[in-house]
Amino acid sequence: MEKIIAITNQKGGVGKTTTALSLINALRLRNYRVLGVDLDPQGSLGFSAGLDIENADTVYEVMKGSADIRDTIMSTDLGDVLPSNILLSTAELEFNAPGREYLLKNELDKVERNYDYIIIDTPPALNVLTINAYVASGALIIPMAPEILSLLGISQIRDTINTVKKYYNPDLRVLGILLNKYNQRLTLNREVLELSSEIARKLDTKVLDTKIRTSVVVAEAPAHGESVLSYAPRSNPSMDFQALLDELMSL
Repeated sequence: MEKIIAITNQKGGVGKTTTALSLINALRLRNYRVLGVDLDPQGSLGFSAGLDIENADTVYEVMKGSADIRDTIMSTDLGDVLPSNILLSTAELEFNAPGREYLLKNELDKVERNYDYIIIDTPPALNVLTINAYVASGALIIPMAPEILSLLGISQIRDTINTVKKYYNPDLRVLGILLNKYNQRLTLNREVLELSSEIARKLDTKVLDTKIRTSVVVAEAPAHGESVLSYAPRSNPSMDFQALLDELMSL
């Protein structure tokens, strides 16, 4: 499995943060040294891990150069986290100097050797933050909900991926499309599975064999500052995320 992986989709509500935190926790449970990076100004990754994201330095200060990444990373029972908050929403306007696409990569280079894996949670947009995630990563996972609009978001990522590969990171690859909130008994879910396979071919990837089943525990876990694996380890989604990690490790 690639060492640095970004979880990405420009559409919100497809389970990016849930996927990121679940993979972080699953890796931690297997005794890997893992860092989660929150590039979403909503700060959901840090909040879901139980951090006070409003009263601490974040990835914004790190990328701005006013804080040291080694002092900003916070330890949790789920894994280490480089948090974010609403200040990062100014990134598109504020980070405008030449080389801004490499801000995150340059910072992660300072701590990469301390970790076995780094998982990046991206914002629901194709902006300078997303570009930074793609430049810093070796691979992408694209989660989607079983909805037609979710498919539209994926197809629009292709041009951004190709641009990053052409100018910044030629080795970037898409590990696969991950179906979240999946219920195979619903006709729409089965239809979206077929359509997502077509989109996967356009991205030179595949739909991952593992599907994350829908459950209320996915929505409950963040309120307790936990991942779904720590909150409900025997639930269907927890077992699915463990299976997802097994699948990713075999790619």
